[in-house]
Amino acid sequence: MLKLRICVAVFLACGLMLAGVSGASHHGEEKEKKVGILLVAFGSSEDSAQVSFENIDKKVKATYPGIPVKWAYTSHIIRKKLAGQGKELDSPEVALAKMADEDFTHVAVQSLHTIGGAEYHDLHRSISAFTVMGAFENILLGYPLLATQEDLERTVEAILANIPAERNKEEAVVLMGHGTHHPSNAFYSALNFQVQLRDPYVFIGTVEGYPELDTIQALLQKNDIKKVYLMPFMSVAGDHAKNDMAGDEDDSWKSILTKEGYEVVTVLKGTAEFDEFVEIWVDHVRGPMSHF
Repeated sequence: MLKLRICVAVFLACGLMLAGVSGASHHGEEKEKKVGILLVAFGSSEDSAQVSFENIDKKVKATYPGIPVKWAYTSHIIRKKLAGQGKELDSPEVALAKMADEDFTHVAVQSLHTIGGAEYHDLHRSISAFTVMGAFENILLGYPLLATQEDLERTVEAILANIPAERNKEEAVVLMGHGTHHPSNAFYSALNFQVQLRDPYVFIGTVEGYPELDTIQALLQKNDIKKVYLMPFMSVAGDHAKNDMAGDEDDSWKSILTKEGYEVVTVLKGTAEFDEFVEIWVDHVRGPMSHF
């Protein structure tokens, strides 16, 4: 079903693109080079999440002054919810079709995902479709936050730099990632290993993958931890952070750990609010841009 939606979206987008460019090709017009950047996030309907996106937007524009920066959300549910609030956000396919219609010739598409999971690979397929259609002279996709060993090392530094200052070394910090059944979920385990080489009481867990909270709980108990700081390991502190991590429901991480006797402190800030994380994404934009 997901593949069908992607195919339909791409064909509709390509149809829009072709309608816009057919007239130009008819007259044999030569396009001037026009470079643009498309930032693609899963998206969020939470107003507080906009702080994260605005930080990324500001950093990218500062790095590439004069280059137009567009946005797209991959989540249909989020886009539909925002549309109900009078806020229009395009899918990547529609955003790219519009950029083709606006005579962009070179486009750097930057994923703002944490790992190269299903959403990232769907985005890659959509970009491939635009490449086949010849919509742009060149269109390239930038890596997500975690793609290389260097990314892992820089992310460890970013995590350690943004742990609450009041936390002491006998207290644990647990970061909640989204997680996935996609093979790229292995990055969470790799990051967990890397960060614990530096600080054995910092843990990476996931809502929908591995490591699970149960795994982390066993380690907290083994190390006789009394106090736990919970932080989202997601670009924005959206629904998962507010409900699955810090919510008052019985199945939230905060409630589960509190019931186990831990003192729990929640920090509702997405990774994109911290410059150290954003710099990794911005550096990944340099890859595509260096080819234009």
